[in-house]
Amino acid sequence: MEWNIVLRLLVAMFLGGIIGLERELVNRPAGFRTHTLVCLGSALIMITGESLLHKYHHLANVDPARLSAAVVSGIGFLGAGTIMKDGHRIEGLTTAASLWVVGCIGLAIGAGFYLGGITAFILASITLVSLRRFDRLFNRKAGLVNIGMTILDRPGQLAKVTNVMGKFKVQIRDIDIVSADDDLMEVVFTVSLPPVVDKSALMAELKRVEGTKQVNIS
Repeated sequence: MEWNIVLRLLVAMFLGGIIGLERELVNRPAGFRTHTLVCLGSALIMITGESLLHKYHHLANVDPARLSAAVVSGIGFLGAGTIMKDGHRIEGLTTAASLWVVGCIGLAIGAGFYLGGITAFILASITLVSLRRFDRLFNRKAGLVNIGMTILDRPGQLAKVTNVMGKFKVQIRDIDIVSADDDLMEVVFTVSLPPVVDKSALMAELKRVEGTKQVNIS
């Protein structure tokens, strides 16, 4: 019984960590450690609920589902902390959703429901990794364009770029940090351009932003 509990916690840590690693690689607010802890904590809560049920079932009506419901609502507050609003653009919804899913996976693993938990993990991984390419293809068909930039990796740099785009009335639909090292980061902005925007002028203005190394549009 003890080893079964340890196994559940380890599996929850592993699955949550893998999903968190994907978020970490794209520089999202909640990454590897956050997702790992959420999944681990959710599994522990479910295991604790089962333990209480077995220990006190003859003394009181113990319902493990009440603890799991509290976990789901609590993750909602944690996920809200990853959502940021910048004008008409909202960032962090996917990360908030991934935290919620990781919590649910942890509850499933904690209850010993390995099939459901692992299946949800696989589907969530496919959604976060594979469907991102489909999303970009859909955006191109919807008339959106990608502006790729190599910029200095320092505080406030993204704000300088988005301010320039705002002057040209460019609507930013998504920001994807493809890679980053100690000094530079590659960023892809998925944007909607106004019909009358001068692309050459926009590109020239972006290139003049201090800290910008390269700009391309596709």
